[in-house]
Amino acid sequence: MVTDRQVRRLRKLMHTEKTKAAAADKAGMDEKTARKYMGLDRLPSEIKKEHTWRTRGDPFEEVWEDLRKLLQINPGLEAKTLFDELQRRYRGRFADGQLRTLQRHVKRWRALEGPPKEVFFDQEHHPGKLCQSDFTSMKDLGITIAKQLFEHLLYHFVLPYSDWETGAPCFSESLEALSLGLQNALWELGGVPQAHQSDRLSAAVHKLDHPEEFTQRYAALLRHYGLKGRKSQPNSPHENGDIEQRHYRFKKAVDQALMLRGSRDFESRKDYEAFLREIFMQLNAGRKARFQQEVKTFRRLPRQRFPACRREDVRVSGGSTIRAGRNIYSVNSRLIGERVQVRLYAEHIEVWYAQRCVEKIPRLRGEGKHRIQYRHIIEWLVRKPGAFENYRYREDLYPSSRFRMLYDGLKSRHTVHKAAKEYLGVLYLAATEGESLVDRALEGLLRLGGPISASELKMIVSHWKASPPPKAQVHIEKVDLKSYDGLLDEKEVV
Repeated sequence: MVTDRQVRRLRKLMHTEKTKAAAADKAGMDEKTARKYMGLDRLPSEIKKEHTWRTRGDPFEEVWEDLRKLLQINPGLEAKTLFDELQRRYRGRFADGQLRTLQRHVKRWRALEGPPKEVFFDQEHHPGKLCQSDFTSMKDLGITIAKQLFEHLLYHFVLPYSDWETGAPCFSESLEALSLGLQNALWELGGVPQAHQSDRLSAAVHKLDHPEEFTQRYAALLRHYGLKGRKSQPNSPHENGDIEQRHYRFKKAVDQALMLRGSRDFESRKDYEAFLREIFMQLNAGRKARFQQEVKTFRRLPRQRFPACRREDVRVSGGSTIRAGRNIYSVNSRLIGERVQVRLYAEHIEVWYAQRCVEKIPRLRGEGKHRIQYRHIIEWLVRKPGAFENYRYREDLYPSSRFRMLYDGLKSRHTVHKAAKEYLGVLYLAATEGESLVDRALEGLLRLGGPISASELKMIVSHWKASPPPKAQVHIEKVDLKSYDGLLDEKEVV
């Protein structure tokens, strides 16, 4: 088979050789073939016929029209589904190895006759025009705090023009978390871009049939900073593509940093947050040039931050509880029947009464949960021990596993009423004398085994408080400074 290279060589030799035969011989082809290509004045690749015939029969030729009709009705049908249907209809006719052939058929149909595919349009970003934020799960990274799995999200903020980014751990996609994260990012920037874009976060964006675009509180946050709100369309995460891509790249950078660190465990959440800040600083270090262009276009920050909390006015129930953020919390029984203001922040709630903050409680994650503090209700439980056994929130009244072990042991030796009365005496002791002291005393008695009573624990705690253990005496010997003189003399000798 003659190649393009041979024909090119032939044309060159025709100018130097005396005969066509000599030129053809040196080009490595027959003289007749040489005359053919010299007359055509085209290369072999230019006259090669396109391969349009099949080397073997099409096994799906007879059934393809039926398959085409199915695809026209339901374009989402996969080739594997159609192949399984063919094997069911025509048992033994189609072998498993022919699936790939049908997949090529379906692929060609989609490209030539199928429905049009969605087109993505590359966007040109301008400095200071837009910022994006979103939440992403960090669960797959396996972060632990003091050996305990730390399940959390990351609030992530990005400037699409320069790719400058920042963020912080959080526990829910609430408006409080969005407000706190967005404001922290803006104050870290020292200025405000023109618009903020997020996905369709339910706490910030109304449903499609709602007359207003954004929720009242989110709109107020945007107005406070003079931000224009933007949102992605339903089921269109690519419209928030810059932040989605930064999610992937940032988590990859965190994963690599954790591998270099040699451990995914941190002593405290503060240490973990410092670790994340260091990674953000490293990533932003290479973006200074474009970031400086954006800084010049930012508008000024307002004089003060927007309140990053939601306020609810509720009445304290007869059970000394309040419902806030669709969860139940206990408060001091003195507030029963009173109306209090609850301020819900991203990670804690505050209970205000008479313009005073009377409680600060860690916020529960999710909905339908409860947090009952035994100190709020213990005085009345002691008076009504019969209410303990069937108390709806009884599981919250075990400060540690040792308290639960104590109650189980009391139930095995006494009646339910007697066990509850004895246990509540211990709980009252923890509320009045100190939970840590009672827990330490329980640890020692449980290790010894045998019955435990509230009176016995009270005696131990009273003894410890009356005669606290002596402070450790630390003795530091006086340093002989002459030894340092000897070291200096040795240095001079060297």
